[in-house]
Amino acid sequence: MLRRFDVHKVTSVAEALDLRQRFGADAAIYAGGTELLLAMKMGVARWPNLIDVKPIASLADISATRDTLRIGATATHWDIERNTEVRRVLPALAQLEANVANVRVRAAGTLAGNLAFGEPHADPPSLLVALGARVLLEGKVGSRSLPVAEFITGMYETALAADEIILAIEIPLPARDVRVAYVKFQILERPSVGVAAVATVRDGRFVGSPGVVVGAVDEMPRRVSTSQFAGADAHDVGTREAIAEAAGAAVEPTADLAGDVEYKRHLVGVFAQRALASLVATAA
Repeated sequence: MLRRFDVHKVTSVAEALDLRQRFGADAAIYAGGTELLLAMKMGVARWPNLIDVKPIASLADISATRDTLRIGATATHWDIERNTEVRRVLPALAQLEANVANVRVRAAGTLAGNLAFGEPHADPPSLLVALGARVLLEGKVGSRSLPVAEFITGMYETALAADEIILAIEIPLPARDVRVAYVKFQILERPSVGVAAVATVRDGRFVGSPGVVVGAVDEMPRRVSTSQFAGADAHDVGTREAIAEAAGAAVEPTADLAGDVEYKRHLVGVFAQRALASLVATAA
């Protein structure tokens, strides 16, 4: 049962920051509310005040320059999935967003909110970490930019200060010959395992080392050490199996209703191989 709370609608970032400073830890930013309201209803979290930032028009913007995709803090998963620029410059993200949770969550939930809540069983963080995405933050004392890999600090924990809000997520766009893949294993509405892979394959070999990030199985996304596979034969099954083994070793799975530790570690290896196979299949 939801306990009483007050909603404060704001129309500017400055107004939102004023309220953040005024209420401190007694307030949370409200945009989609898909994670926030559920946590409050279950009684695992409570904020007497919610700052509704949806009326701030600029926070809904999605735009792309030559080298960066910028997604505003109130852009929903559905907005991102359907956006023509996202589909053009980063189709892997559009595809990921099309498969987040369920229709209700995609229609209301936001990418920024997904990150801000620090939910470990989530799709976007793994791909964002693999792509080197950053979170743009604004506070009363100024702005700062953090890599997603540093913004998420633990299970339901982030580096977002009590007086800050998220303005946008900025994603460096991969070069034309870079291939991007995200695959997952999902029983219910949240992924049990998600693997993102980013690599360039030329003449059948990895150019540099492939980027592999595992999520939804640990407290936060984990980047796999793959430097030893720089220049390796991307078509070689042994190479992909070795990377998959490294992926399994890089995580500390949490046992839950979706499976025990060893089962999840096995799934990580299986889906790491699938992500890499997808990259190779689309490489020139």
